Amino acid sequence: MKEILMALCDAYGATGREGCVAGVIRGMVEPNVDEIKTDALGNLIAIKHGKGKRVMLAAHMDHIGFVVTDIDEDGFLRVANVGGIRKLNSLNRRVVFESGMSGIITAEVQDHDLAADTTLRKIFIDIGAKDRAAAEKLVKRGDVAVYAPDFFEVGGDCLAAPAMDDRAGCALLVGALQALKDCPNEIVAVFTTQEEVGLRGANAAAYDINPDVGIALDVTLSGDTPKGPLISIKLGAGIAVKVMDSSLICHPGVVRALEKLAEENGVPYQREVLTAGGTDAGAIQLTRGGVPAGVLSIPCRYVHSATEMISMSDLEGGVKLLTAYLSATELY
Repeated sequence: MKEILMALCDAYGATGREGCVAGVIRGMVEPNVDEIKTDALGNLIAIKHGKGKRVMLAAHMDHIGFVVTDIDEDGFLRVANVGGIRKLNSLNRRVVFESGMSGIITAEVQDHDLAADTTLRKIFIDIGAKDRAAAEKLVKRGDVAVYAPDFFEVGGDCLAAPAMDDRAGCALLVGALQALKDCPNEIVAVFTTQEEVGLRGANAAAYDINPDVGIALDVTLSGDTPKGPLISIKLGAGIAVKVMDSSLICHPGVVRALEKLAEENGVPYQREVLTAGGTDAGAIQLTRGGVPAGVLSIPCRYVHSATEMISMSDLEGGVKLLTAYLSATELY
């Protein structure tokens, strides 16, 4: 699982530009599915045929980033956010563009006024260009930079990288597809696009797939750091079974089925209630006439930063639980 996760985190995949990540995933899962395709929004859809219920799984490939809006006369790149950028997490970080070119994201002034400023108007990327003409040879307006790959181990069980949200969910789904043998259900695994800007890929895919049940795989906040987020989720305490977030209230039957299977298979789990934020399950639930939906969440510290941290034991437990769920006949 560590090698899968590392390969996914190293791939460039800004929101709306997920093709490189999709190519890596295709190579990982193609031998384990009956059909694989890409739709108009760039969603990678891997299908394992079965005669039971049609289960849609969604893990998003996209990564928050910085889109170039202008290049000033001195060659500095002015930017806007693509997804939920936390400005104070970004200062003096290395960023990379799809071309592989690096830059440093920084600010005009680095003092208390940045915390109060809710825009990115004082933020820019330095690519070492001497003037606008030199910069325009390297970057175009509309190019998107992301936090540079930096995958590393922390302690004995934890891993950190900029793109754990949601390459960890993608790794969970890849691991389940690789582990899944014969299955009574029709499995439609969707590695989605543009989740960070409104669940767009999942919305389109769910309408086309018309599933009987949907499960999103994503990260969630961890509340176990000093004065951390007010959520009773801990790193290393097990995969989280979501009850609700701001995008959906999970189907009670899906929650019960996941918890029952976790207990039967000896998988540690936590109940998650997230008061802000959402996942692809919010889009799946509202498709057509409505779909029973739930979420498996990987606890993550420092979400939407360049050092998002997860526990391998939580991820591996999630693979075991999802594999059991996909093999079950009672899904909700």
